[in-house]
Amino acid sequence: MKGLIYASIAVAAVLAVHQAHSQSIIIANPSVKSAQVSTNEIRDVFSGSASTLKDGSHVTPVLLKQGAAHEAFLSAYLGKSDSAFRAAWRNLVFTGNGSMPKSFDSEAALVEFVEHNPGAIGYIGSGTPHEGVKVIAVK
Repeated sequence: MKGLIYASIAVAAVLAVHQAHSQSIIIANPSVKSAQVSTNEIRDVFSGSASTLKDGSHVTPVLLKQGAAHEAFLSAYLGKSDSAFRAAWRNLVFTGNGSMPKSFDSEAALVEFVEHNPGAIGYIGSGTPHEGVKVIAVK
């Protein structure tokens, strides 16, 4: 019986991560060479510990201020709440080890910024129009 409960919990966790991944997509300016990145690369870029992808592309993360896509992204790729995420960035800023990423009130504004700024990388809801930007697969 215990084994069945643990298996059910594991399946639920995998489905939750899959649902969060499918609710948000990673987009980048077409200047970014990568078509695919790892979850670790996304975590490193959006946590401020990396500014390049493994292919050598320099990237600058941009964020949504709030919303379902923001929450899904944080859950799927960083495993943090919004308050923990922002606190970590404030710590980087305070110690002089980074500057807070530009953030946007709407997904449309984020897409427009990414489209026009080389190296920009961000995330949006999977149903949001995203012409002019590159979708990056996460493996």
